[in-house]
Amino acid sequence: MGINENFRYLHVGLPEDIQSLKLSGDLEGAVRLIDKRLEGEALPKALRCCLTAQREMILRRPEDYPYTREEALAVIREHILDFTEEEFEERVDAGRIGWIYLRGERRFFGRFFQSMCKAEPAFALRAKMKLPGVESAGKGSEGEGILDRSVRLMRERGRLSNHIRIRAGLRMKDEVFKPGMFVRAHLPIPVACEQQSEIVIEKVFPAGGRIAPENAPQRTICWETHLEENREFCVEYSYVHTACYHDVEAMQREGSLKACAQPDFFTGEELPHIVFTPYIRDLAAELTKGVTDPLTKARRFYDFITLHMRYTFMPAYFGLEQIAESCARSFTGDCGVFALLFLTLCRCAGIPACWQSGLTAEPDFCGAHDWVRFYVEPYGWLYADPSYGIAAVRAENEERRRFYFGNLDAYRMVANNAFQAPFTVDKVHWRIDPYDNQLGEMETAERGLRAGEFERTKEVLLCEELE
Repeated sequence: MGINENFRYLHVGLPEDIQSLKLSGDLEGAVRLIDKRLEGEALPKALRCCLTAQREMILRRPEDYPYTREEALAVIREHILDFTEEEFEERVDAGRIGWIYLRGERRFFGRFFQSMCKAEPAFALRAKMKLPGVESAGKGSEGEGILDRSVRLMRERGRLSNHIRIRAGLRMKDEVFKPGMFVRAHLPIPVACEQQSEIVIEKVFPAGGRIAPENAPQRTICWETHLEENREFCVEYSYVHTACYHDVEAMQREGSLKACAQPDFFTGEELPHIVFTPYIRDLAAELTKGVTDPLTKARRFYDFITLHMRYTFMPAYFGLEQIAESCARSFTGDCGVFALLFLTLCRCAGIPACWQSGLTAEPDFCGAHDWVRFYVEPYGWLYADPSYGIAAVRAENEERRRFYFGNLDAYRMVANNAFQAPFTVDKVHWRIDPYDNQLGEMETAERGLRAGEFERTKEVLLCEELE
């Protein structure tokens, strides 16, 4: 069993004493007790795997929460001089600024400022900040026009296709590099799927990267080599991405869904995050009370997320627990968190649902992103992007919010068709993200590199609309 498979046992949970130390911020004490438990020969496999994963999660926990209260305030005041302590605490109480206890004091989430700029248009305006990408676009912005145009053209033509070329790279930081060291590097590349065709690997540097099959669940190119001098690993690829329009409103008006037998594939749990907990079961039942057809059920889940939840950047998924259920409790998350909640609710209600992820590939922006495919007879696979739906709410654009239930735009690169799938050339050591791969991974012979130890680049070289 690979080391990253230990995450499948997180549902076991920590013993009470270790959990208390973790939550109180005594991380050294928690690791010490875990090490003592792992020495026991009679420890059940499931608990051993859980403790092994939790140990590494605890060790990495401080990386996501670097700021003291004073430092966090200083970050905001670099942009908003008159920002008050009362305003800060109001946002802490509202869950807009995440924190943990660490060695007896509160430590605040490293990306809280960017998160507030994205989720609060008024705050971003006050801070004179503008985040890139159409999902971050506010009401009346240029980004909104790009998406609204896509919606219009897809409705008029029935589909929209883009020919896209992307360059992606990985490079270890010089302070980590040692001459002669072994390196294994993975970069995501386009996977064959309903939306993508004409996939071409245009350039590979250095030569010799192993290209995974086009149908790999998490498709990568992988290099395994000894480096005498530090270098970038990079790949350029092109593909055609086609988004077909699904008139979900018309589908629901047809009223014939009740008579269609629905398939049962992709309706099961996948530990540790796609789990039908008592709360998830109750929530799914409450949201679909009185509803029998699967399309309306799925829309209820989408509406619940997009109309009531708030976007926030998240700590590394490596350290997250019970992702779907935690989102349903906190009403906050990012694209992947919202996708997992929607996926879990669908499966709990007997609606087939699958993970998809990769990149947004806009003409002037390239960013990591996640969304969901779900299946309804007699129409087949449809799509949902709750994060873009929430962004449409921020932009006060109800038409666009409704579009992203059933549809996606054509500015995507799909690299992953499954959640928590291994690479074709699997990682030996801990992954940065044990569930997904959007930007790449690196490891040496001794250990997996962490996000701060190497640089990951991505750039859209071409995004040309096809007739």
